[in-house]
Amino acid sequence: MIFFVLLAFTFSFYSLNAVSGKPFEGVITYKITYPDSKFTESQMAMFPKIFTVTVKGQKSLTELSTSMGNQREIVDYVEKTKVALIDMMGQKYAIRQTLQDIEKENAKTAKPAIKLTPDTKIIAGYSCKKAIVTVDDNGTKYTYEIYYTNELGSGNMNFDNPLYKDIDGVLMEFSMNTKQLIMKFMVTNVEKKIVSSSLFEIPSDYKLTTQEELKSKFGGME
Repeated sequence: MIFFVLLAFTFSFYSLNAVSGKPFEGVITYKITYPDSKFTESQMAMFPKIFTVTVKGQKSLTELSTSMGNQREIVDYVEKTKVALIDMMGQKYAIRQTLQDIEKENAKTAKPAIKLTPDTKIIAGYSCKKAIVTVDDNGTKYTYEIYYTNELGSGNMNFDNPLYKDIDGVLMEFSMNTKQLIMKFMVTNVEKKIVSSSLFEIPSDYKLTTQEELKSKFGGME
């Protein structure tokens, strides 16, 4: 079950890219916390605590490491495609999503209401603006307070995230609410550096599959 929480996270998270605004190349590191979690301490030990996003030109690579394995995702902003790279229990899978696939997934989430505020704060040395995002999930309203910046890029970097796709900037502090828990992310470090283009290629030892095929391998769990 924990694996599929993380898999759902992989397919709903945003990625970064300096499509417009200030160009950025390097690595952004987030700390992950789990407010009000009902999981036990031993269960929580299996969840990731660090999330990184590596950016170069029109592509980005996100990375999560857990006790169960590693998950990475490559995003191409020219083609508007994503490839999830899942390394778990000695098996490696690559799951490709087209723009049509992404939009189909996003259509399952109600359109959020976004309120921009005048509030700001400094996160990891960058000036960030505050926004309040509200979404109605079958009669239950969820409200998210987020901070974002235009100093690391803006434009289409959130196109694949149904909650934050209309936020014009890089998310620096935000939350995600799955059916099992709330995940809160905050940037702790921004490192500008030269990034190798090879990071955005699918490794040859990864087998192409689909979400449905992968779920069936693990008992058809949702």
